[in-house]
This record gives sequence, C-alpha cells and structure tokens, in this order.
Amino acid sequence: MSQVPGVPEGVRPPPTDPMRGARGVFAATLILEAIVVLLALLVLPRFGTGSTALGFGVVAGIAVVMILASGVQRRPWGIGAALGLQVALLVAALVFLPSLVVIAAVFIVVWAVLVWMRREVARRMAAGTLPSQQQD
Repeated sequence: MSQVPGVPEGVRPPPTDPMRGARGVFAATLILEAIVVLLALLVLPRFGTGSTALGFGVVAGIAVVMILASGVQRRPWGIGAALGLQVALLVAALVFLPSLVVIAAVFIVVWAVLVWMRREVARRMAAGTLPSQQQD
C-alpha cells in the first residue's frame, strides 16, 4: 500500500470514487422501497379495492427483485435495472393495485432526484470541482 500525503502511516486513505457513495444510496433506496411496498401490501386489503392474489404476487415479486437489485448497483447496468423496476412497479400498480400508484409515483420522483444528483456529481468530477479533487 503506497503512502498518501497527509494520511498517517497505517491509516487507510478515504476512497477516491464519489460514485461509490451514490451506489450505496441507490441500494439503500431500493431496500427502503421494497420495505414500503411490502408494508403497503399488508394494509391494502383495508383500503384497496379490486386487489387479487395475482396482483399481490406480482407486486410482492417486484419488491423481492428490488431487494436483489440492491446487490448489483456496482454493475454498470445496476442503475438501469433500478429504473426499470420503477417502471415495472408503476405498471403493476396501474394494472393490478391502483392504490399503490401513489407509492410508485413518489418513488419515481425520488429516483428522478437521485439520477439528477448522480449526473451533477459526474459533471463536477469531469470538471474537477469536487471538494475531494481540490488541492489544499
């Protein structure tokens, strides 16, 4: 391990990849979304109408796939998979469980903000204006 100026010997320097943190946020958001969707399925029979076993199964399956997709966010296609799951949840909610459309719409807005923030970090990285890229 090479010595980094300003970091004491034996101490691991901080990671230099700002996108690593973004991938962690994406994974955590997928887990949170899966939990919210599964919890919504528990209370849906009280408020939802027209829900079927097929609808419950499809939406629960999407939630399980969200949990699995949280583990692949380091792959180049991970963000695409996460965004595809947002579309799948919205379509499943529209077709099977209209009560979940609000949850799907809220998370689509959350993902839009996350993608915007990721693009902003990438833009700043390319321009060299991130605080971690500045010389003391």
